Amino acid sequence: MATQSSNTRADVVLVGGGLANGLIALRLRTLRPDLRVILLEREKRIGGEHTWCHFGTDVSPGISGWLRPLIVHRWSDYEVRFPGHSRALKTPYLAITSQRLHEAVSAALGQDAWLSATASEVSPHQVTLTDGRRITAAAVVDGRGPRRSRSLALGWQKFLGQEVKLTSPHGLTRPIIMDATVSQLDGYRFLYVLPLDASRLLIEDTRYSDGFDLDRDALRADILAYANQQGWTVEKIVREEHGVLPIALAGDIDAYWREARAQVAEVGLRAALFQPTTGYSLPDAARLADQIAALPHITSAHVRACAEAQSKTAWRKRRYFRLLNRMLFRACEPDQRFKVLERFYRLRLPLIQRFYAARLTLWDKARVLIGKPPVPVSRALNYLSEHSVIEDRPA
Repeated sequence: MATQSSNTRADVVLVGGGLANGLIALRLRTLRPDLRVILLEREKRIGGEHTWCHFGTDVSPGISGWLRPLIVHRWSDYEVRFPGHSRALKTPYLAITSQRLHEAVSAALGQDAWLSATASEVSPHQVTLTDGRRITAAAVVDGRGPRRSRSLALGWQKFLGQEVKLTSPHGLTRPIIMDATVSQLDGYRFLYVLPLDASRLLIEDTRYSDGFDLDRDALRADILAYANQQGWTVEKIVREEHGVLPIALAGDIDAYWREARAQVAEVGLRAALFQPTTGYSLPDAARLADQIAALPHITSAHVRACAEAQSKTAWRKRRYFRLLNRMLFRACEPDQRFKVLERFYRLRLPLIQRFYAARLTLWDKARVLIGKPPVPVSRALNYLSEHSVIEDRPA
């Protein structure tokens, strides 16, 4: 990393080098090349160790176009597996890796991608690093991951994934988005498998859980056991990734934003921008990056207003998804949650595509609930309102 002076001026400072700020950096360099953009990442690599996926139907053609150089893997379809139902679905599925994000943002920003740089103080127009350096800017954008809040009630999607090289070809031709034929542990459990080449896989053990504790050793053992059950012999573990993603159950989005520091823009998971049920954040992050880059004035106040407006609008439009999540997390026994998803995946493909894109029609919403409910009606009625869940959550 090049040596930076103790006092630096920029137009935009992006605090945190995750997906949201990485996409904002790329859009600003493309659409606003006159601005000096500095990105701060506390680790030695932008993006950490992650794989971000989305369906081809999740984003607009325009966004798909500028995301294209970031796509590392692309499949034309995917499959799901449950104890009583398996299915292949014809929808493109695409993956961006943190390595590709790091390469793209580093190339775009050059010496203005500051690695191993940790912010100690963040204010609307200045960031101070732990080594005493200061950056002043018209816009400061905070993308350092989720912010804990008493205003939101959450469940958790936690996972550990390993990219593995096998001793022989695995035989998969498409991703397995959910393999819930496995034993149900710690909530709704499924395996997620991406075929990266003929003998290389990303295998993730995922749990939809009430708690956010992640037992990495246990999940590593469970991944190995799953690979063995499939007849795959692991020759080498190439890399590992893990995470704990929020699943929205209820909340007061206005109160959540009142808790944030005035005029400091928050983006990504910190802005509560994610698909409420799946936890996918890439589509929201890409849309916000486009909106920020198109602002007539890039200041902390303007970016904050843009991010807050998108966050509140998305939260209110997605109330139905939080209702479904409450049915899953509160009204259903943990080891029976897989039945809800198994039933869902019997629905028509266009509805499933609109569900992932968070664009359900009124008929879609009715269709999801029509038929024999997968959870006890008496218990479900207790969690119809978000207010009841806010009051009912643990301290």
